[in-house]
Amino acid sequence: MPGILTATAFEPVTLERRTSEGEVVEIVALDPSIFGVVPNVPLMHQVVTAQLAARRSGTQSTKTRAEVSGGGAKPYRQKGTGRARQGTIRAPQFAGGGVALGPKPRSYAQRTPRKMTRLALHSALSDRAKERRVCLVHEWTFELPRTKDAIAALEALGLEGNILVVLGRDDSIAERSFANLPEVDLVEASQLTAYDVLVNDWVVFTSATLPGGLTPLEGSAPGKAAAPASQPDAGDCDENDDEEGEK
Repeated sequence: MPGILTATAFEPVTLERRTSEGEVVEIVALDPSIFGVVPNVPLMHQVVTAQLAARRSGTQSTKTRAEVSGGGAKPYRQKGTGRARQGTIRAPQFAGGGVALGPKPRSYAQRTPRKMTRLALHSALSDRAKERRVCLVHEWTFELPRTKDAIAALEALGLEGNILVVLGRDDSIAERSFANLPEVDLVEASQLTAYDVLVNDWVVFTSATLPGGLTPLEGSAPGKAAAPASQPDAGDCDENDDEEGEK
């Protein structure tokens, strides 16, 4: 597909960085090459299809007429019966016979270049940022793994619907706090994919898991109001998405 990897027209993106209690810390600028690209819908469809195909186990199997037990003897003589000649009762047309052209174990994986998976992830994140569906938390401050604290944090941040929480390797307490919430999906930053983003309404990053880094805006002192609504929300996606093509 000509031009499928084209990603131009970067737009500046700003986002409020909040505490887990919902208080605005500052307004930051995110990498526009990750959250400000024009979403490439055909590319996202191709990559998500490949990612879903790779999840298929491919273990289904049926027996052919050669693998079904029995049927070694010719059921009746070749001529003189008025019926069609048959060599075994395990042929596909008989009940209990083998399956013609049935499924066998196979791999459904599709090769997707890393550049395509990266751009698909950037397109998905840019789409969520444009819809103001990206949330940035400075860090999760849970002292103990408690589902009640996780629910309170989501309510303080104003998040509803299906939520994707991107965690770092050191966020084990947060992982256990969110684990029992059916509307929350958890993913490690290095394993983030375009499908994970598109299947959820919100994407929540922390300062440590935000890809591409962030730049505090001048004059955005702690506690100041949010950025103007005319600027789309953004959340960055790391070079970690390079690894998603291997999933």
